Amino acid sequence: MSVKQITNARNIRKIFGSLNEAQRRWYVAKEAIAYGRGGVKALHETTGMSRATIIKGKKELKEQKQLGHQGRIRKRGGGRKKVKDINPRMVKELEKMMEEHTAGDPMSTLKWTYKSSYKLAGELMIKGHHTSKSTVGRILKEQGYSLQANKKNKEGEAPPERDAQFHYINEQTKKFLRRRQPVISVDTKKKELIGRFKNAGKRWQKKGQPEEVNVYDFPTLATGKAVPYGAYDIALNKGFVNIGISSDTAEFAVESIRQWWKQLGKKHYPKAKELLICADAGGSNGYRNRGWKYFLNKLAKETGFKITVLHFPPATSKWNKIEHRLFSFISMNWKGKPLINYQVVITEV
Repeated sequence: MSVKQITNARNIRKIFGSLNEAQRRWYVAKEAIAYGRGGVKALHETTGMSRATIIKGKKELKEQKQLGHQGRIRKRGGGRKKVKDINPRMVKELEKMMEEHTAGDPMSTLKWTYKSSYKLAGELMIKGHHTSKSTVGRILKEQGYSLQANKKNKEGEAPPERDAQFHYINEQTKKFLRRRQPVISVDTKKKELIGRFKNAGKRWQKKGQPEEVNVYDFPTLATGKAVPYGAYDIALNKGFVNIGISSDTAEFAVESIRQWWKQLGKKHYPKAKELLICADAGGSNGYRNRGWKYFLNKLAKETGFKITVLHFPPATSKWNKIEHRLFSFISMNWKGKPLINYQVVITEV
């Protein structure tokens, strides 16, 4: 909500509180008309007045009825009584049920329930209380509850040496760059099925003519799979991607680095004697992977390089530069585009 919208909402609520029942209805209806499309919803959320009442006010204004005191205006407190006043026992029963189905930070005023208002209303009905899911939802909101989905936020406590690991990786990278020796960030992107499968995102198409894809993403419907392994040059800000067609193995990972050197690295670093590789802790280039060490050793003998590998700590792959400097752009190029064959995979990288 913009500053202007917030100011308007405050002004509306200020005037709203000084009017009687009929005047409120007409005033809110007038503002809803001025708002245009979505005005009834916006004024309902701003003032709390029911949509039916706002629509009634709009109808009265349209029919040009005389605006003034039409009959008796209800006294303050008139209208339907709140459930908590009519049936306080039901509210207590609901509070008791919520104690068993509530989560949240004990130091925060925000609470949430993982049981739906429909189920809670059903349990209250069993206990002899006539209610509905709408009433239960309204009571829960008044008591500070909200229905929420799970949120991935807990990574666990970081080991005390993690900060030192990142400092070491940073210092070693700077030393290599100062000596004009190549530094690459490597990783395997998510494997992709080849065929008419849905890819997340949208593309511009003729209206009403979306590209049709398979309903199911079964691997048996695929004609193959693509395994993109990337090498990102930190100094040059250039990336290289090797597309595999079988599995993400240590041999394939090292072969991708070899191809990066033959096609890009040798051209930009003709006098290179060392190579620094920054990689995740697991997968085909994991620190426990013997195949990774074996094939790297073969590459070192073949090129005459002294190869240094720095592994990021577990669960910190988001800091690997290739993730947001190379792979993120590939995902953007692929959005809404079915990878129907390897030619599409390569041209859209």
